[in-house]
Amino acid sequence: MVIRFWIATLQISELFVSSLVHLLYGLYIFSTAVAGDLSQNLNEYLFKPNANIGVVKVEEPKGSTSVDDLPPIVLVHGIFGFGKGRLGGLSYFAGAEKKDERVLVPDLGSLTSIYDRARELFYYLKGGQVDYGEEHSKACGHSQFGRIYEQGHYPQWDEDHPIHFVGHSAGAQVARVMQQMLADKAFKGHDNTSENWVLSITSLSGAFNGTTRTYLDGMQPEDGWTMKPICLLQLCRLGVIVYDWLDIPLLKTYYNFGFDHFNMSWKKIGIQGPVDCLLGKTGPFASGDWILPDLTIQGSLRLNSHLHTFPNTYYFSYATKRTRKIMGITVPSSVLQVHPLLFIRVLQMSQWRHPPDASPPYKGYRDEDWWDNDGALNTLSMTHPRLPVEHPSQLVLKDSDCQPLQPGIWYYRIVEGDHILFIINRERAGVQFDLIYDSIFERCRKHVFRKTPPTLPNHAHQ
Repeated sequence: MVIRFWIATLQISELFVSSLVHLLYGLYIFSTAVAGDLSQNLNEYLFKPNANIGVVKVEEPKGSTSVDDLPPIVLVHGIFGFGKGRLGGLSYFAGAEKKDERVLVPDLGSLTSIYDRARELFYYLKGGQVDYGEEHSKACGHSQFGRIYEQGHYPQWDEDHPIHFVGHSAGAQVARVMQQMLADKAFKGHDNTSENWVLSITSLSGAFNGTTRTYLDGMQPEDGWTMKPICLLQLCRLGVIVYDWLDIPLLKTYYNFGFDHFNMSWKKIGIQGPVDCLLGKTGPFASGDWILPDLTIQGSLRLNSHLHTFPNTYYFSYATKRTRKIMGITVPSSVLQVHPLLFIRVLQMSQWRHPPDASPPYKGYRDEDWWDNDGALNTLSMTHPRLPVEHPSQLVLKDSDCQPLQPGIWYYRIVEGDHILFIINRERAGVQFDLIYDSIFERCRKHVFRKTPPTLPNHAHQ
């Protein structure tokens, strides 16, 4: 009896600590957003006549292609992320989008499934009304159609005008799923799509093969699909349902989880509707059409079984790690080098053990392969697609290791950093932030292109 009491106490304590960590991290992002919003508005009010100070206008050389003809670099956010215009103007990518003249930052669902986000990404770029597909929509219990883009952000997008994608965390997998949809001609009314519409995919801590953190947060390791009755994710589910049901326009404009196509607003489902959602009868959490099932190892296996690495696309990946081994034991690198809101998760993930009474997620699974992590994802998962089939890859220690770049290969580099190294707080990352993003944009502009037809301005070929 005493042992059971202590086990229950430890489980409750873990839930409390996990919830506190996520709450603090949420407050950190929210307070940063509000502060940034107020600062931006104050600057615009006080210094409006000098608004263009510090902005350098690039004069195009004669005979060169204009900036508008450059292939866009599209930055795709991860879980709980947001695009341009949300959270009071806070930049999810910490201002990295200002490093190049032709960068797009779409606002996709922050908790919606990778499938739904891939559909949204296509229409954001091409234009039109988001079509989630009739079969998928019926199976998952949501509307077939979503947001309307009167004008796509790159309507000329096709095989002759391909695009670079840079995805953080789940955003990298979103880009891969969308590329596969292009190859499968899965967008109704767009019969000429192909995988060659994607010029390159760069992954920043990409969620390619799932993460053991999903099980720590509450996904069942037995199936990677359902949630434990009492866990952090149940609190998250409750908050999302209430937030969407209240449907307060000001709040939804400021931040949106992306579940509008599930019609959970009080205007559409009344008083009884949220009860059915909370009881698991309807909504995204009932059908599994949300992000967490896609981030389990099992969910990633299901996704990856249909995804290819294509021979004409360039792939590059930055995998992050904040662990080291001491006498054969994997532990966090140090207290100071790991963000305080991720330290607990780094420690927990470095000690993860798959339940012995549950079937392993794949043949050959070993706990120790998954211990290195960045507080959100396992380093093994971030390097390149490995499961259920390992895709062509090459470890990069220095840039000369991958020059000249070859398409159809996942070049990957291990970077010392936690999961939010590339986002939110540029000052915290220091010089490493600029070095990484500068190398990404330089690669896109100078080393990644198809010889026929050219996709770079004339002066970039010199």
